[in-house]
Formats: sequence, C-alpha cells, structure tokens
Amino acid sequence: MAAPDVDYVLERPRNPEHGDLATNVAMQLAPHLKRKPREIAQELVDAFEFPESFVSNVEIAGPGFINFKFGSHALLDVLVNICELGCDYGRADVGKGKSVNVEFVSANPTGPLHVGHGRGAALGDAVASLLEAMGHDVTREFYVNDAGLQVERLGLSLWARIQQLRGGEAEVPEGGYHGEYLIELAKRVIEHEGSEFADLPQEVGVGRCREIAVEDQRKEQTKDLADFRVKFDCVFSERELYAGDEITASLEALNKRGLTYESDGALWLRTSEWGDTKDRVLRKSDGTFTYFLPDIAYHRNKAGRHFDRAIDVWGADHHGYISRMRAALKGLGLEDSFFDVILVQLVKVMRDGSEVKFSKRTGDFVTLRALFEETGVDAARYFFLTRRGDAQFVFDVDLAKKQSDENPVYYVQYAHTRMAGIFRKAEVDPTQLDLEGADLSLLTEEDERALMKHLGLYPEMLVKAADTLEPYRVTIYLDELARLVNGWYHRHRVIGSPADLERARMILARAAQIVLSNGLNLLGVTAPERM
Repeated sequence: MAAPDVDYVLERPRNPEHGDLATNVAMQLAPHLKRKPREIAQELVDAFEFPESFVSNVEIAGPGFINFKFGSHALLDVLVNICELGCDYGRADVGKGKSVNVEFVSANPTGPLHVGHGRGAALGDAVASLLEAMGHDVTREFYVNDAGLQVERLGLSLWARIQQLRGGEAEVPEGGYHGEYLIELAKRVIEHEGSEFADLPQEVGVGRCREIAVEDQRKEQTKDLADFRVKFDCVFSERELYAGDEITASLEALNKRGLTYESDGALWLRTSEWGDTKDRVLRKSDGTFTYFLPDIAYHRNKAGRHFDRAIDVWGADHHGYISRMRAALKGLGLEDSFFDVILVQLVKVMRDGSEVKFSKRTGDFVTLRALFEETGVDAARYFFLTRRGDAQFVFDVDLAKKQSDENPVYYVQYAHTRMAGIFRKAEVDPTQLDLEGADLSLLTEEDERALMKHLGLYPEMLVKAADTLEPYRVTIYLDELARLVNGWYHRHRVIGSPADLERARMILARAAQIVLSNGLNLLGVTAPERM
C-alpha cells in the first residue's frame, strides 16, 4: 500500500515547554489509515532513530502531536555554522534564477517627500533586500509620473510664483501647489535665467517651468532618498511610455484579445471578466486616456523586460486599484504570480504627546528629511519597519530619540555593541576565533540554550519574511534576540571565566553579534561597534 499523501506541518510550538519542534502528522494520517492518532504517533516515535545529542527527547502530547526537544549538538552546531558563514548566515538560494522588479516610493515630482513616502521607502528597500537574501535578482525601480495633470499644475504654480516675484497679479491655479519650496525655486529661476524669464509668452514660460520644476524636485527627492540609504537601479519615466508608443501598443494588445468595447463614447476594458468588480474606462468620451491605460502599459513593459515578478508598494488609498490592475494583466495573459502589491498606510508623527504640525516649507505635510534629520536615519528606518505596512502607524519622535531600552532600535544596536565590546576588552579579533578547539558543551545555562535556539531560528524567519513580503518579522526577531543577548550578558561573565568556558562564551557572543549585524544591515540600519 502506498503511503498516503497528507498535508502536515512541522513547526515550533508557541509554548517552549512543548519542545523545540512539533508535528501533527499522526493526526493527518489517522483518517487515511483508519486508526487512532496516538497509536500512529507512538508507532512513529518507536521508529525514530536520532542520536540523543541531536534529539534529546520525543514525546506524544494531546490528541496525537509529536514533540521534539533538541539535543546539545544540534544547538552547538548552530554556533559553528553562524561563525563560519558570517554575513552569509541566513541567506538562501530559493529564488535563484528569478528576477524581481520592486517598484516603490514613485512619488509625483511635484514636491518634497513626506513621511509616508519614507515609510514606503524603508519597506520597499527592505523587501528588496529580503528577496536578494533569498537569491533573487532584484531591481529597485522608481516610476516618475511626469506626463500628467499634476505636472501641468506644477508648471503653472511655478509660473505664478515667478510672476508674483516680478510684482504681477498671478494666482496659483486651483489644485496647484502652494508650498514655500516653489517660492524658493522661483527665486532661483529668476536669479539663474534673469528677470526677463517672466516676460516669456505664457505657454513657453509654463512649459519651461514644468521642465525646471520636475528636474528640481527629482534632484531633491533623489538626494533625500540617498541620505535615507535608498538607491534605485532604475528610474522609469512615464514620458518614455508615450515616446515609445507603448501605450498605443498596449491598447492594441487589449483590442486584439477582445477585451475592449465602446459605450457612451468611451472605451472600456472588460476587467469584470477577470475578477474585477466592474469594467473600467480606458479612454474617456473626450478622447483623453485615464490613468489606468498608462499604468497597464507600464506593467506590460515590466513583463517585456523579462521580470518574473513585479512587486509594487502603493499607498493604502490605492487598495481598490489592485483588483482592476490584476484583472488587466490576467487579461493580457500574465500569471497571477507576476503581480503583487504591498499597501502602506499614512504616518502620524507625534512629539510631546501631540501631532507634529504641518511643515511651513511644504504647506501641508511633514517632510521625510525633517524627520530623519531629527531622529537619525537608523531610528527612522527601524521604526517604519516595526509594523506591517498596511497597519496604522504613529511615529513617536521622542521615543525614537531616546537612548534607553525603551527605544527598540537603540536596544538592538546596544546588544550588538555589547558583543563587540567583549572582544574589544579582551583584545581579541572575533573573526579569528578557533572553533575547532573550543568545548561548546560547556554552554549549559538555560539562557545560553534559549539564545542558541533563537539564533538558529534566523534563517527560517528570513524565508518566512521574504515569502510574505513582511520585513516587520525581522524587527520582531531582532527585538527578541536583543532581549536574550542583553539578559545573557548581564547574568554571565565572559571575560574572566575559566579559560575553556570563556572561549565557548566568546563564540556564543560572536554568533550573536553576527546575527544582530546581519538583521540590522538587511533593514538598512547600522550595527555600531560603539555607542
């Protein structure tokens, strides 16, 4: 009789008293074998042959769970593995050969980046790093919306500011931009171009203002992101879609597949046939395209660049846009697995118990630069990643600036500096530790065992975080690791212990230091040697 194919799990129990691993395989087999789960579990346990040094105990619990407890060698091998692999510990090749485009931030070039953009930047960059750690070939991409109505309003707004500086009676258009950054730019334009710039014919002047303003804001955004430790492999302009006839080509592709139809003078896409709640307009009755068509063309372009997967980081207000985009791409023949969206909620910034007021320079939001210049880049990036992107988030500036255990990034970084401090005080190069000559069996304390177990969880956690596109799992892991490291550091002497024990504990300290550093670096946060 062939063995039944059952869907069972092998996982770590929430309650550590239940062991280090548990499986429900006996309960999953029971219906197929028509036997009691505990009987099957007992038969499986009797058949297990593991050295006691690797599995010290196996027991049956509840209706038929099988719980395993690791032996000493299984845990000690983790330390050797970490020290040998160093910065490669936790990395895998599950994504080898797969190319992924991660598009994030993609702020309109109409003003400075705000804190919401910062959250999306930290999240998108961390997702890209997670996928790289799993062996994917990742391209970080920024999409510039430089061909729409907002850019036209930007040009008109700058033109109005230039006219005002010349004493003219000009108004920022309805829906335009009122922040002081455009007044600053208008002054620079007049200084560079001369006052006669304001005398250009309006159509020419607005066109030049549009070009100048977009270039200026893109430079500022790029610098802000670079200082926030975010760099892009590719910047894609919406104008390229129009210049390369990709929008027309995409429309023809949709037409050929029979996905479009005319109604009330507009051109519609049959997205309802592919999972959307209703059909969507591609071309309005006045002949202009909706935003949907260039967005379809852009994602079709990604597929044409041979990406296996496209992951977009969008603001939570675009939630309703996901189903229509997914439907359009399915209609074009792309697999469901090609397109993913990570949603990011807005950020409320608090100081002294009150919400931070709007920025005078921007007129309506707190800039990303103002935030990270006050809190530091490390704190800003780490704080943004402590929760799921689609969860509401309150950024506590006071907490981010604290140098105490209350501040999560400080707490994790301090654990790293403590491990580094052990080697500095002992005047030992941690990269030159002798692993083969060490007696790691001396690490018998319960909190040493707990620390080794948690260090061993790092690769598994990374796989899960990459699979779910959830970097917050890394911060949760690091918070717990720092708690275990700091507790062990307080309770046990390293330098000054008997020689063999000192050596073993140095290896444990080195393993902890490596994993703390790997996790922080993956998030774009520094792992300092001193604080």
